[in-house]
Amino acid sequence: MNDRRKLHLSLFLVFLKMSPFTFGGGYALIPAIEREVVEKKRWLQVEEIADLFAVSGTVPGAVAVNSASFIGYRIGGVSGAIAALLGIFLPTFALMIVLSIFYVQFKDNPKIEAAFTAIRATVAALIAFAAIKVARSSIADFASGALAAVAALLLFTGIHPLWVVALGATAGILWVQFRGKKGKGPKIKEKEPVFDYMI
Repeated sequence: MNDRRKLHLSLFLVFLKMSPFTFGGGYALIPAIEREVVEKKRWLQVEEIADLFAVSGTVPGAVAVNSASFIGYRIGGVSGAIAALLGIFLPTFALMIVLSIFYVQFKDNPKIEAAFTAIRATVAALIAFAAIKVARSSIADFASGALAAVAALLLFTGIHPLWVVALGATAGILWVQFRGKKGKGPKIKEKEPVFDYMI
């Protein structure tokens, strides 16, 4: 098996391992992805994960599926995206079918209701933890911190998230142009190159 196939198999297995534990959706998956992709495999940096999740949340589809596809593509090209997508999708698909069957039969059981209540609380903690991790790698200065605060306030007003993302992107472009006129470059961290398997 050559290096490329090993990489694709590794991508498939990494996302296969994470997939059954993606309770709460894609954002709850961030800590697991960071641990596997950044800390263990060292395929990407934390900043890149934050960028990929930001893009995943702005396009149609499930965040977990989108992020797996983007990360797989970033690491292994089109075939890497397919490997990661299959890894994240297959176990979740099978698990949802099984859970749907059991949920219809036991949805009124007090123990099942209690279990789902506890799961919801745990998922809230996972998402909060993911938000803190992303914020630490994304907020580089006062301007980005202020932008994050404004975006949060806009979301609480009920504005569609797509508009918040669009406004954030526009504000970022304007801020970089403003800093350029002042003779200052944008505060962008240099990212190390990763695998060059793009096809």
